[in-house]
Amino acid sequence: MNGERVYVWEFPVRLTHWVNVLAILVLSATGFYIGHPVVGGSVSLMAWVRGIHRLTAWVFVASLLLRTYWGFAGNQWASWRVLFPYLLAATRRGLSHTFLYYVFLRSRPQKDIGHNPLAGFTYSVVILVMLAQVVTGFALQSPGGGGWRGALFGWVFSVMSLQGVRLTHHLIMWLLLGFMVHHVYSAVLMDAEEKNGLLMSMFTGYKLGGRRA
Repeated sequence: MNGERVYVWEFPVRLTHWVNVLAILVLSATGFYIGHPVVGGSVSLMAWVRGIHRLTAWVFVASLLLRTYWGFAGNQWASWRVLFPYLLAATRRGLSHTFLYYVFLRSRPQKDIGHNPLAGFTYSVVILVMLAQVVTGFALQSPGGGGWRGALFGWVFSVMSLQGVRLTHHLIMWLLLGFMVHHVYSAVLMDAEEKNGLLMSMFTGYKLGGRRA
């Protein structure tokens, strides 16, 4: 790769990335306590934890909405098209190449400035998982079907039981935490392999230039 610095990750992309990280960690910690109040167990403490959980959930939703908007308003690397690499022949080839690299059947990764095609596809799945978490979370706030939450999300209980919604919400929490571990591992790996400043780019926005995805 050449040494040219390219402004890849615009501020809204970096902002929503880190807001999502913090929100998922706070939501996981408070959600785990709500499901398993292992410390204290007082009513006032539970009320505080629930309040933090709900407030953070709104921050998370706002972050998702901003990132969705930026998928249409941002640069080429923030575009919603990155999430659908299978739509074009060129990115389908990149998808195959990257997959073969991850399963150790290619020695070198494909050179991409933005997300590689496999990462883009993965993020499309992660976004769907996040949306499922939002839907089940709001549904759990109004299990009786009252208010605007019941009007918008009450249908969830026609698909599964209350306990099923709780279990789904809990399992998605672990899926997102597991993805975060994998995401960090992949970022460290690709930064070491491509030497393009990937890790620092989520703070500065800049990566070292190369071939665009």
